[in-house]
Amino acid sequence: MDEPIRESLDERQALESQIDQWRRWVLRRRAITAADAEELEDNLRGQVADLRAGGLDDDEAFLVAVKRMGNLDDVSREFAREHSERLWKQLVLVPEEPAETSSRYRELAVLVALAVGAGIVVKALLAADDGAVLAANVAFAVLPFLAAYFAWSRRLPARTTGLLVGVAALLALAVNLYPFKDLASGRPGMTFVLAATHVPVVLWLLLGVAYTGGAWRSDARRMDFVRFTGELLIYFALVAMGGGLLLGLTAGTFNLADVDIAPFYQDWLLPFAVPGAFFVSAWLVEAKKNVVENIAPVLTRVFTPLTIVMLGAMLVVLLAHGSLISVDRNLLILMDAVLVLVLALLLYSISARDPLAPPTVFDWLQLVLVAVAFAVNAVALTAMVSRIAEFGWTANKTAALGLNVVLLAHLVWTGWLLLGFVRGTRAFGAVERWQTRYLPVYAAWAAVVVLVFPPVFAFA
Repeated sequence: MDEPIRESLDERQALESQIDQWRRWVLRRRAITAADAEELEDNLRGQVADLRAGGLDDDEAFLVAVKRMGNLDDVSREFAREHSERLWKQLVLVPEEPAETSSRYRELAVLVALAVGAGIVVKALLAADDGAVLAANVAFAVLPFLAAYFAWSRRLPARTTGLLVGVAALLALAVNLYPFKDLASGRPGMTFVLAATHVPVVLWLLLGVAYTGGAWRSDARRMDFVRFTGELLIYFALVAMGGGLLLGLTAGTFNLADVDIAPFYQDWLLPFAVPGAFFVSAWLVEAKKNVVENIAPVLTRVFTPLTIVMLGAMLVVLLAHGSLISVDRNLLILMDAVLVLVLALLLYSISARDPLAPPTVFDWLQLVLVAVAFAVNAVALTAMVSRIAEFGWTANKTAALGLNVVLLAHLVWTGWLLLGFVRGTRAFGAVERWQTRYLPVYAAWAAVVVLVFPPVFAFA
């Protein structure tokens, strides 16, 4: 074969390979169907042919043609606007491609099997009739099974899987074998309460490693996990409300017929229904990615200004209270919960923002939110230090103090990066990267509370 002909064939093959990759990328947008992709591809090929006729080689013609097609997200949104009825009618249970349908049902079957496994573990914990055992292990009954689903679907490397299993097993051994005091009397001590409440935080970050397929160092994949978390909570709330209404109507019907269905609900249905709803919600979030805009970032637009008002009111109450030593402990706990809410609002608004867009009024509003949250955190931190100086160290006070220090560092640097962005001296990407890179700090602190606090404070 002549050399020019061979080179021409190689160029054509390279061009076809590029177009094939572009087509697969287009089809990842669920607003664009296979027929839409074919139409776009015909347009792309026409532009490539015109550019080649103008003297460009295949690579140059392809790049220029793709550039002229525009941003694929914009193209996807345009299709969504033109075919809005398609998105409303699109069912995640019935994808348009037969191969995709088979894959989706296979994933659902695996998830249902894991949900049943989680239900069996929950049932066993309830059968033990021990509130402390249930509190210590309920997170292990659900989250590892969900992590197993993502490890299977993402083809998690064996080494990473082994590491996750090892860490989870260490946590399980700690909360179940540590000699916590007062458990026999039915009055768990504070170190046990702290361990039981912090275990889910560590397990959730381990779930994030499985969700990212082991690529936890990727800022984009960590942000995907953040988006997944917010959507999962919202979907679970919706599924739980719908399921609760259905169960209530069913129970009412049986009561009218003088049939007591409560034992069946308590002993069999709820142990499987609650984790089942959690797993189905996770599957729905995964199935509907890129179909419509995520819900969590939309809610941040509503709750950000309301949270600023609430934080301002809390700050006034704290400053008008008088001595910080006498501030009620429950109020300090409530403030920590509000500060965690603030960080959630920041995360989900950042997760949906175009990093290339210029600063807007909402960015300034977020900066105000961070500033007010910082002020509340500083006052709360001062109150905690004052209480410790007056009454001494306890496990609860130390855990609260540590959490506030972790939150303060997060808020300070977030505020600094946001200030640079709204002033035009820093790109928004720095703000986004900081949020995701700081997440392991929360997991590390939670692990310290679970593993270190009990022996340090004599398991009291």
